[in-house]
Amino acid sequence: MPWIYLTLAIVSEVIATSSLKTVDGFTNWAPSLVVIIGYVFSFYFLSLSLNSIPLGVAYAIWSGVGIALVSLIGWVFYHQSLNLSEFIGITFIISGVLILILYSKVVTH
Repeated sequence: MPWIYLTLAIVSEVIATSSLKTVDGFTNWAPSLVVIIGYVFSFYFLSLSLNSIPLGVAYAIWSGVGIALVSLIGWVFYHQSLNLSEFIGITFIISGVLILILYSKVVTH
């Protein structure tokens, strides 16, 4: 279950962060609700995952995957450019997350 909770935390955070572009200073109420609810769910599920996954590992995975996904969503849906060095950086982030998940002795599988 902790991995499901962490996955739900990441998905909620990515939805919330990706919606920030449309809130217009929180004057656009529908996307603002998506952002607020998304962050509430994200922190709730992150806190549940911390019952089994160490804080540093969970946060590294949560933030790393979130950064990579939000960058890719910005590129695909908001047509924001990503140059080669940014793609390489995202690849390093994903590589680091995979190393944590696959090889860390503190992570429960």
